[in-house]
Amino acid sequence: MSAVPAGGRRAEDGGRVGAGRSTSKDLGAVDPWAVHEGELDVSALERTESLFALANGRLGVRGSLDEGSPSGSPGTYLSGVHDLWPMAYPEYSYGYPQVQERIVAVPDPSLVELFVGPERFDVRTGELHAHERTLDLRSGTLRRAAEWSSPDGARVRVRSERLVPLERPGLFAVDHRVQAVDEALEVEVRSAVVCSPQLHRPRTEAVARGGTVRQRTDGSALAVAVLVDHDVTGPAETEVRTHATADRVVTTAHVRLEPGQELRVVKVAALGWAPQDTRHELLPKLRTALEAGLRDGFEHLAAQQRAVLDEFWEHADVRVDGDEQLQQAVRFALFHVLQAAAQATDRGIPAKGLTGTGYDGHTFWDTEVFVMPMLNHVWPQAAAEALRWRHAMLPAAKERAAELGLAGATFPWRTITGRESSGYWPAGTAAVHLNADISDAAVRYVHATGDDDLARDVVTDVVVETARSWVVLGREDAQGRFHVDGVTGPDEYSALVDDNAYTNLMAQANLRAAVEFTGRFPERADALGVTGEEVRRWTQLADAVHVPRDPDTGVHAQDEGSTRRKRWDFEGTSPQQYPLADHFPYFSLYRRQVAKQADLVLALQLRPEAFTLEEKRAAFEYYEALTVRDSSLSASVQAVVAAEVGHLDLAADYAREAAFVDLHDLRGKTSDGLHIASLAGAWQALVAGFGGMRDADGRLAFAPRLPDGLDGLSFRTRHRGSCLEVSVTRERATYAVVSGGPVDTSHHGEPFTVEPGSPRTLDVPPAPDLPRPEQPPGRDPRELRERAG
Repeated sequence: MSAVPAGGRRAEDGGRVGAGRSTSKDLGAVDPWAVHEGELDVSALERTESLFALANGRLGVRGSLDEGSPSGSPGTYLSGVHDLWPMAYPEYSYGYPQVQERIVAVPDPSLVELFVGPERFDVRTGELHAHERTLDLRSGTLRRAAEWSSPDGARVRVRSERLVPLERPGLFAVDHRVQAVDEALEVEVRSAVVCSPQLHRPRTEAVARGGTVRQRTDGSALAVAVLVDHDVTGPAETEVRTHATADRVVTTAHVRLEPGQELRVVKVAALGWAPQDTRHELLPKLRTALEAGLRDGFEHLAAQQRAVLDEFWEHADVRVDGDEQLQQAVRFALFHVLQAAAQATDRGIPAKGLTGTGYDGHTFWDTEVFVMPMLNHVWPQAAAEALRWRHAMLPAAKERAAELGLAGATFPWRTITGRESSGYWPAGTAAVHLNADISDAAVRYVHATGDDDLARDVVTDVVVETARSWVVLGREDAQGRFHVDGVTGPDEYSALVDDNAYTNLMAQANLRAAVEFTGRFPERADALGVTGEEVRRWTQLADAVHVPRDPDTGVHAQDEGSTRRKRWDFEGTSPQQYPLADHFPYFSLYRRQVAKQADLVLALQLRPEAFTLEEKRAAFEYYEALTVRDSSLSASVQAVVAAEVGHLDLAADYAREAAFVDLHDLRGKTSDGLHIASLAGAWQALVAGFGGMRDADGRLAFAPRLPDGLDGLSFRTRHRGSCLEVSVTRERATYAVVSGGPVDTSHHGEPFTVEPGSPRTLDVPPAPDLPRPEQPPGRDPRELRERAG
């Protein structure tokens, strides 16, 4: 998953691992339930704007300073609000996408400026006596406390708290307070909604203590609106007025404060968008939401936010004993994945969520492979919404398949509305594993939840239409083996290869899922035009799928002939030449043994039944020496498989890399938004890695083991209406049903049933004593962490 310039090759995370200064240096003491910014570093504002972003799946507001300046890259985004740009190609060919969708900023409701006498509150002027911001992972709010003296010596205390309610899709609220410290002061608070420079036709209107801002996109013709209102509390003589200019609506509260007196301004804004044909419905809906939010008040909104998060953490929390930084990081990761997915009804989950403009706001395969497994087990209603969004994209996917001469559906590699927005054919259109990834996520959701309604109405459609694509994409040889040629697997340093093992194995699962679900729902199968002959064909091809191996060693090959290629000259590559795609032509990368990210290793994780333990260990160790992790998607996969095959300390290093990717800005690209898939991967690294959890075929299985440095691990997983808690120490694992009925599971291959009220405690067998595999020179995760600071 990467960003693709129009007509060009995708530019993955943009900088080498450790290229950016570690954000951890800018943050305060480690808090297991919060992220603190102590001393303000204005050079780090772009990164902290991403870290402190608040979102609810529909609305995202970056964590900029209330007063708007200084700033890094402030922005407010609504899921689905995008515009269109023409794709430019040096040489156009049939089937290339002609336009690209990109997320655009909407009017910003977050600006709250403070004037003390004639001086504007600015952290760069006067004297900043104290300053702290806190992202509270339990309350879901961003708090700020500052004490400042103006250049004239007037001293004030400023406190603010903002939230984006998780259960109110387009609402934003901020509670801003200013207090005079030791002398009477004239203060003025100017709260504004500012038009977006990326949108057109601004229309502003002031009414009472608020107003309306309306704009529209150009190419996509979307109407965007923001309604705002205020509740002002202060001394009796406080004056409040609102005015509109060409680019903003400003509500001003002015008063003289005596020492100790406080002026409080609560702003509530409702944001939304609509296509042009329903734009007349937009303002009434927003007005209803705004009135409810203002009537309820900030305290009620905050209490409701805390209640939602209490419920979330009840099921989602992962407790880590022995590593405070990892504990904080995994909770930070879970919180931001929730923010990306919470209200994603009929919207995709972008790779950066709504925390920035990285990857142009596109949704990739990341959602299905990295985010959905977590949601299935901690917040399944969000997983269901993500599946419904993919299902809604089926008509466009079927049109794309027809355009490419394929059957069934071909989902876009990167998109906002279902339109293909990838301009680089080898790593976009040719990455057909996406179809099977979507099918796999859909099936895993059903197996995890037992949701028969969604299985019938959504999942059957998805698995059937994606299965149909493989019948045309593949071929049979004289021996009856099924091959898929000319595709790109997860590793984007290989392209247009034959028999990518990951793609073939996922296609096999896709075909078998189509057989399973058409058998379960024959009426739905009939509606889709499925015939008995088609089902027999799926079965035949699934059984004949070819998985390549090295002819000399027998190790599984990433693709046919890959182990015969010349190895990349790792010894001759300096640390400054990573990521390789920024310093070497793809023509060189494609012809060498080098992996950008876990590819075959991802097959070991998602299709474990296709390999023996010995085969997994051999393949993992072989590809460790080739994988450079120029993608943020790699570390969590390597963590899971390293733990399974017995390399626990290496797994711990990869788990930390996945979890710290943004808190420590390991890739130097946190400034353009958080890496949502890597954050979800941190959950996988702990739960599927050290917890050993697998969820194939509707049955949970566990094989827990802890690495050095971790004294305990505890997590909960939802499964078919029950909630199971797993607590692991070095010697034992305890399984307990928290709610629901009995859970059938297994522990290191031994099946058993956990009954409600009867926890089971079992011994954890020791890990094998294995030498640590080697990575390409300079790519050991320990070295990268040290280099990042």
